[in-house]
Amino acid sequence: MAVGKNPGLSKGGKKGGIKRKLVDVMVRKEWYDIVAPKVFKNRQACKTLVNKTQGAKLSSDNLKGRIFEVSLGDLAEDEQLSFRKMLLKVEEVQGRNCLTNFYGMTLTTDKLRSLIRKWCTLVEASQDIKTTDGYVLRVFMIGFTKARPGQTRKNCYAQSAQVRRLRRKMFEIMNNHISKSDLQKCVEKFKLETIGTDVQKAANGIYPLRDVVIRKVKVIKAPKLDIGKLLEIHGEIPQSKEDLGVPVEAEATEE
Repeated sequence: MAVGKNPGLSKGGKKGGIKRKLVDVMVRKEWYDIVAPKVFKNRQACKTLVNKTQGAKLSSDNLKGRIFEVSLGDLAEDEQLSFRKMLLKVEEVQGRNCLTNFYGMTLTTDKLRSLIRKWCTLVEASQDIKTTDGYVLRVFMIGFTKARPGQTRKNCYAQSAQVRRLRRKMFEIMNNHISKSDLQKCVEKFKLETIGTDVQKAANGIYPLRDVVIRKVKVIKAPKLDIGKLLEIHGEIPQSKEDLGVPVEAEATEE
C-alpha cells in the first residue's frame, strides 16, 4: 500500500467526521436587468447575477463597470444584423435596472472571414477620433477592391499609390462623420453602415471598392460620468419582464 494521506479520513483522524453543511450559493444572489440606451429597439438586453448587499459590500459596486457583449440582431430585433456584436458597459444602477452605455463594437468572426476572397486588395484604416461629447473612439475600417465594369482581367489588384489614396479618403470620411456627432448618433451610423456606404461611393473615382465596413470600434477615453446625460440617453426606463408569479390558494382537502 502506498504511503500517504488517506482520503477517507477527516481532519480529526476519524472516519465519519463532521460533514460540511451544504449551502445553496444562489440563495445569496439576486438578478438585475441590463438596460440598453434608447437608440436600440430592444431595451431589455439581458440579465445578470450579483451577490446581495452585505454590510459595506454593496451589490451596485459589483455591477458598475461590468461589460456585456450583445448581438445587434437581438438589440435591433433584426436577424440580418446579427453579424455585429455590441459592447455595453454598466454606468449606473437604479433599483433592479443597470443603465448601460456604448463601449465598443465588433464583427463576428464568420462574417469577417466571409468577406475575404482571392484576387483582390484589402484596404485597412484605423484612426482615433473625438466625438462632440468628449468620447475618443478608435475606429477600424476595411474594404476590398472589386473589378471595374466590363473588366476581363482575372484579378483586381490596386497599386500602392491607389491604396494610399483610398486610405486617405477613408480617414477623411470617418473624421467628418464622427467628429461632428455625439456618441449616440455615432452608434446609429454604425448600425446603419452609412460611413461605409459613403466611402464606397467616394472611392469609385480612385478604384472601385466592395464590402466597406467598420469592423471594430473601441472607446479609448470617456468623459467623467454625468448622471443627467446618462438618464437623457436612456429616456423612459422599461419595466422588468420578469414573471414573479401569482400566489395560489391551497385547495381544501375533503375529509
